[in-house]
Amino acid sequence: MKHFSLLLALIGCVFLSCNTVKESFERPPNVIIIFTDDQGYQDLGCFGSPDIKTPHLDKMAAGGIRLTDFYAAQAVCSASRAAMLTGCYPNRIGIHGAFMPNSDKGLSLEETTIAEMLQNEGYRTGIFGKWHLGDHPDFMPNQQGFDEFYGIPYSNDMWPLHPQQGTHFNFSDLQLFENEQVIDTLRDQSSLTTKITEKSVEFISSNKDKPFFLYVAHPQPHVPLYVSEKFKGKSERGLYGDVIMEIDWSVGQILASLKQHDIEKNTLVIFTSDNGPWLNYGDHAGSAAPLREGKGTALEGGQREPCIIYFPSKLSPNRTIRTPMMNIDVLPTIAHITQAELPDRTIDGKNVWNIWTGESSTSPHEAYFFYYHVNELHGVRYNNWKLYFPHRYRTLNGKPGGQNGLPVAYEYNTIENIELYNLDNDLGEHVDVAEQHPEVVEEIKRIADEMRNTLGDALTFSVGKENRPAGLRSSTSDK
Repeated sequence: MKHFSLLLALIGCVFLSCNTVKESFERPPNVIIIFTDDQGYQDLGCFGSPDIKTPHLDKMAAGGIRLTDFYAAQAVCSASRAAMLTGCYPNRIGIHGAFMPNSDKGLSLEETTIAEMLQNEGYRTGIFGKWHLGDHPDFMPNQQGFDEFYGIPYSNDMWPLHPQQGTHFNFSDLQLFENEQVIDTLRDQSSLTTKITEKSVEFISSNKDKPFFLYVAHPQPHVPLYVSEKFKGKSERGLYGDVIMEIDWSVGQILASLKQHDIEKNTLVIFTSDNGPWLNYGDHAGSAAPLREGKGTALEGGQREPCIIYFPSKLSPNRTIRTPMMNIDVLPTIAHITQAELPDRTIDGKNVWNIWTGESSTSPHEAYFFYYHVNELHGVRYNNWKLYFPHRYRTLNGKPGGQNGLPVAYEYNTIENIELYNLDNDLGEHVDVAEQHPEVVEEIKRIADEMRNTLGDALTFSVGKENRPAGLRSSTSDK
């Protein structure tokens, strides 16, 4: 009888445990991702900005968690966005760099985005802002799992030509879409951040009684910089600071809307950026301090991003987490908390929910891989170490960037031999310690060789076995 009673007790515990898990996500949680463009690591008050005030994001960080070692999967627009939305290294899915207007390529219709994953679970899905994963009708957001789209199909500087020193600025042909229709051409982008915010708040209001996924992809602070009258001249950091202050205001409006509709506690909000600052634009660029370099490099300033996670009913507040993570981990983590089915195709990201909750401080990844250009493996993050393989990268070499929206020319440096940095005590990557730690170098080289076998590496002429092609305009395949 004693053993039978014990068995009943154990069975009861199992059922209680199952019910507890189910009750913790009784109503499917809403998900919001707020994604900025070219924002530097230090461009928020809670990440150390000395001259940009971001009270709403600072409050969000105080009520949530701050990820100090969070990486974009590549230091450029399209690749980074593809990685976050699919959970894949961009080179796995054939996305490299940034798509230009009228590109023949886009995110393949065979890939599954966060929007599609959640749409399959009954979520209403919306994107407001910048898409940049193919501007052909076959690849636009409404074909990639989004019920609603309002915004621009590529970067805000891409018509007619990218601005260079001495050229005339002409953005009269920047197309503004609502779903699949062009509704305007933007001669002046000053109101775009406000309109994106208003559309996002309307989406929340319209879907407050059902689960939703909202992707707010601000085109700012990518050059050319634009800000509304309500923030013009408000920052100690000039126009760039004004732009960040308006983005901070936008975050405040979105969080206030959640509170107004009493859904704040049941909504996961993620804030981060696609890559580091475009440093050669000088006073129109952000700051990656104390990190090395910026956008367009695999160095820390190019790919380490500010990241804030807010989910008041599930995550204990005011915590800082230093475990490395990457935006490829966003999709599988959202799948976990929404109980959604993961994509059928292989993805690279891992569920990091137990790190966010504080149950673990150990990354589920052996390492993170930093690819750039067309499938070149430039670096590897392994525990507290960052290793770079020989490659060429762009830099200002200490000279000042441009002024008033015009860039200066980059110079190029070459890493001739493997370099190794201990990020625990050398965040700025000043002291190469490869010679002092040959065993670490050999271990990372072993790990890198495994990845080269999987996804290739143009620098070593390695061909991967698991790369998938991007979508082509001629493709008419359905999902």
